Order: sequence, then structure tokens, then C-alpha cells
Amino acid sequence: MNITLCEVGPRDGFQFEPKLIPTELKLEVIQALVDAGLPEVQIASFVHPKWVPQMADAEAVCAGAPEGRAVYTGLALNQKGVERARDAGLKHVDLSISTNPTHSRDNANMTLDEAVAQMCGMVQLCHESGLEARAGLQCVWGYKAPGDTPIERILDMSRQIVELNVESLSLADSTGMANPAAMKETLRAVQEVAGDTPLVLHLHDTRGLGMANVVAALECGVTRFDTAFGGLGGCPFIPGATGNIATEDTVYLLDSLGLNTGIDLEAVAAVSRRMEAFLEKPFSGKMYRLVG
Repeated sequence: MNITLCEVGPRDGFQFEPKLIPTELKLEVIQALVDAGLPEVQIASFVHPKWVPQMADAEAVCAGAPEGRAVYTGLALNQKGVERARDAGLKHVDLSISTNPTHSRDNANMTLDEAVAQMCGMVQLCHESGLEARAGLQCVWGYKAPGDTPIERILDMSRQIVELNVESLSLADSTGMANPAAMKETLRAVQEVAGDTPLVLHLHDTRGLGMANVVAALECGVTRFDTAFGGLGGCPFIPGATGNIATEDTVYLLDSLGLNTGIDLEAVAAVSRRMEAFLEKPFSGKMYRLVG
């Protein structure tokens, strides 16, 4: 089984940090992550700098990222974002909408119908622009309470997105409410709908079940995961939310299962410790403290 990790720290991890991270430092982090063997890195979010000042240098980051070493992706939440990603030279774009009506209003000020319509328009623009689109669904395992997003809605939205001919379908446990049993139940149902479209998991470790959920997903045949060095990340609209599953923790788990990722655990941990010192805050990951 070949496992692919997409490092989202430079985007999801950085985006809501209050301390401004210089472009040069972001590029050094991206270089170090690529050197550590990460095959995919999400390097920017194309959103309005008024709302996410940390991503105001998205174009400069794309221009300065080392060439030919990894697949670079950027997050777009509307057609303007897709246009910016295209003009910045990216070939792979992550698109994301919520499955929960309350979260969709809180996070994007849209109804679910409006969100789906916008997703359709963004995917169409990607196709017209020669971009590869990975479409994502947020809060798949719940927003205010576990399971408050009905599985029927997840399947309906998944079906609509898969029919758009996207590269893959990403499912996000945005609030960290999933458990292994719920993970397997949802994945097996979505796999029936997704068919040959690969699934990607974007997991948060808010309740400490991130690694258990990775194992559950592996047992369902999922081979692609988003991770963030040190466990950085989170959402300001989700009280108490911690970051993504940590890249180092995930690599350690996979290696222990004989699923070698080719990623240098110590090199990623060095990045985490450097950014922990810069941001002056502890990260939620475990392994970055124990290696190197």
C-alpha cells in the first residue's frame, strides 16, 4: 500500500496565526519540508487578506517555492480564488465547502445550496483553466455535535461533486468529532458513491483520536491524508479546535505499520521546533518533541 501525505502546515497551519510570518521564512519552511520528502505541500490560501492577513503573500510564496520537487497546491474558496491560483502558476487547486448549514453560514456566509452551486462553478473554471481540482467537504463527522451532519447529506453532496469529474474527493473531520467506528461507517458509504474517485482525509486531532482514525481509514483502503508539521492548524469558528494530525505522528505510525512513507521524520521535526520557537507557542503534536 502506497501512502501519500499532503503537508498543509504552510497553509492550514499558518493561516490564523496572529504573528505575521515573513514570506522568506515561509519559503524556507516549504523548502525544508520538500527536502524532508513530502510529496505534496499546500502552500497558500487565495482568500481576501482582510480576513486572513497571513495569506496576503500567497502569490509571492507561489513564485518563490522550489521548482520540480513536489506537487504544490493552494486553497480556493470562490472563483476569484481559483483565478488567483491559476495566475500564480499553480496547477493543483483545493476547493472546499461545508456540509453543515450552520458552519457554512459561520465560515462562508452561504447556504449549502449556494455552496454547492459555487463548487460547481469553481470546478468548471478549473477545467477551463487547465487546473486539477481536488474538491473537499468540511464537517463531515459533525460541527456542534458528533453526527449532526446527516449521512444522507454527505452522500448527496459527494455524489454531486464526483459527477463534476474532480481529481479526488477530500473529507474533513474539521472538528475532530470522528471516532474509528464512525470513520469506517462514513468512508464505506462514501466509497460506494465515489466509485473510482480517490478519497483524501483531512483529520483534526481535537479529541485525541486522530491516529486511531488514520488506522480505521487505512483499513478501509484510504491511502491519502492531509497532515501538518507539529500538528498546526485549526479554525476560529470551531471553539476548542486543535490542529491537524501531525505529520511526524502520522509518519511514525505508518512506519511502525510497515508502510514506509520515505519522509524524514527528524527533518520534519526540526521544522516544527523552529516554528514553535518563532511562534512562541507549543504545538499539539507528539513525535516532534521526541526525535532529532
